[in-house]
Amino acid sequence: MRIVALGFTLLWVLLLILIFSPTSNAKIASRFPSSIVRPDLASLSIKSQQFYETKYFTQTLDHFNFQPQSYQTFQQRYLINDKYWGGAQNNAPIFVYTGNEGDIEWFAQNTGFMYETAPKFKALLVFIEHRFYGSSIPFGGDKEVAYSNASTLGYLSSTQALADYATLIIDLKKNLTAEDSPVIAFGGSYGGMLAAWFRLKYPHVVVGALASSSPILNFEDLTSPYGFNSIITNDFRSESENCYKVIKGSWKEIEDTAKQQGGLEVLRNSFKLCKKAFTADDLESWIETALIYTAMTDYPTPSNFLQPLPAYPVKQMCKAIDNPTVGNDTFARLYGAVNIYYNNTGNATCFDIEDDSDPHGLSEWTWQACTEMILPTDGNKNDSIFPASEWDYANRATNCQFAFGINPRPHWITTEYGGYDIRRVLKRFGSNIIFFNGLRDPWSGGGVLESISKSIIAIVAKEGAHHVDLRFSTKEDPEWLRDVRKREVGIIRKWLSQYYNDLA
Repeated sequence: MRIVALGFTLLWVLLLILIFSPTSNAKIASRFPSSIVRPDLASLSIKSQQFYETKYFTQTLDHFNFQPQSYQTFQQRYLINDKYWGGAQNNAPIFVYTGNEGDIEWFAQNTGFMYETAPKFKALLVFIEHRFYGSSIPFGGDKEVAYSNASTLGYLSSTQALADYATLIIDLKKNLTAEDSPVIAFGGSYGGMLAAWFRLKYPHVVVGALASSSPILNFEDLTSPYGFNSIITNDFRSESENCYKVIKGSWKEIEDTAKQQGGLEVLRNSFKLCKKAFTADDLESWIETALIYTAMTDYPTPSNFLQPLPAYPVKQMCKAIDNPTVGNDTFARLYGAVNIYYNNTGNATCFDIEDDSDPHGLSEWTWQACTEMILPTDGNKNDSIFPASEWDYANRATNCQFAFGINPRPHWITTEYGGYDIRRVLKRFGSNIIFFNGLRDPWSGGGVLESISKSIIAIVAKEGAHHVDLRFSTKEDPEWLRDVRKREVGIIRKWLSQYYNDLA
């Protein structure tokens, strides 16, 4: 059976299905927000729609070489909000969101913390889109050309993205005559990883970073490949032992039913699938996606980030499974659970489990998952909610070679940004980073969970999910979440006070 893969990041994502390669039928494991999100269920936070102006910056294609093709340019999109800005004359701060692997508007519409914090600091807000995503497409904006092969996709990397951010910010500050305005980076999931790395690699550009649900340690030899799915298992098991047992036992029942004559029709009717042509593998992946994403977005209030979901959706899934009126029908119990994720609005009459639409422009994460972002997450121990399995790097490498004709570089990220002995190393040369992690988020297993120094601070929330701290606040937010945000604001305030003292 196929283990579904998802950023993020939130985290977040973070951040979880097997995404189709644009150049082949090979499927590449990559776990950050994916194309399984259907357009009619795409998230949208209307709170922020009117809060930004869209602009474009002429960006260099290749920051690290001086070959003729390196000097090509493309239009990089960024969103800006100056409603609360105190102005360059006051050296008012600039808050920058380091864009994730998707359309920047999606992240801007789901990062309410920045909008709500800006008035406290009279900050300018800037959301920068990651190259090759959304509207920031090199090669004349032609996706067909940009995504065509490894030669063009080779310009898609985290290092190029960070150089983009630095170049854009420096130019923007110059144009605003705001060279002395301090910059704070914000990011969640893969964007949180970029925010932390941005502070480490470009300390002359950004004075501090809030890296929410950023699994910077989720790489080979640093983090157990069993950790991700172990946290998902614990999330469901902590709600109900019966819920855990039903899900764990369902995989064999699905496979056994599929082998029987007429079994696929039984499964199709049980899960209200639109198409007759599917396999047990397809169904299992569809169910796994719901479980993984729900664990990631197990927020304490209703959300609409990946799908419209109720508060505490893991609890609601388990309530559906434990519903005594369903009886002992495993498929009916499981359908009730996945219905929480795929049909919380109640609008769907059937489900297309092979839907590969991509409303948020996330598909090029496949390339990054085949080059530098090798995140081992597919291991399952015997007590996992998913069938026991091993992390198989060789399988990833084979699929990537088939899809793109290239081999992954699993150790490049830790070579470029560090990771080994992170406490000792960052204590020696790093500063001004907040690492937030919620322990119900499966990505927290690859996060920094202990403070490293007085200015590299880990904030850990036992009940937190994927970058929950960056969401818009609500009246229903629990006290622990309010306390997290207050603490983050207080730390940022200290950073800025120190900056202004040094400037004086």
